[in-house]
Amino acid sequence: MTTYLPQLTLPESVFQSLPTSILVPIALGTAVGYSTRPKDGIPRKYLSLKQPPLRPPPWVFGPTWTILYGLMGYAAHRAYFLGTSPFSLPSTIAAARHGTTLYTIQLGLNLAWMPLFFGMNRPILATVDILSLLGINGYLAWLWGAKVDGLSGWLLTPYLAWLSFATYLCIGTGYLNNWDLNSGEEDGKKRI
Repeated sequence: MTTYLPQLTLPESVFQSLPTSILVPIALGTAVGYSTRPKDGIPRKYLSLKQPPLRPPPWVFGPTWTILYGLMGYAAHRAYFLGTSPFSLPSTIAAARHGTTLYTIQLGLNLAWMPLFFGMNRPILATVDILSLLGINGYLAWLWGAKVDGLSGWLLTPYLAWLSFATYLCIGTGYLNNWDLNSGEEDGKKRI
């Protein structure tokens, strides 16, 4: 089982407030998306890469991530609120608090993916990031679902499904582009 690490966990006030819990991941995701967006736009960069089958058009990602960030924020609030209630068992409280640390770590990994893939053109690092993200969220869904609140775990299911699809796209795009997302090699060095 994981450990609750206050240094690596969002403040409790984020989880206690439903609007804050929902808006923090949406705001952070939006900020990262706009700050790492290439000057010529992600759609142009995205469409210029060799893509695996079933890739969605670029406009699908913004609305999808907004919904998923909202669901994960609601799941986090619900798990924390129900799991740390004065009527909860000590094991449930511990699981809810452990989940807040995992949630914070996964949110950081989630926010790091776009800069790794699009900003720094590092598809191998982005793949390691998204595989870690998928594993942590699988464990978090189980932890919250089995030990805190079943609905909180189920609320992460659409996120896990999309992460699985995004992992396929990430690995497929990296592979099809020989793990080099630059149009040419920079300074004679291949980026990894």
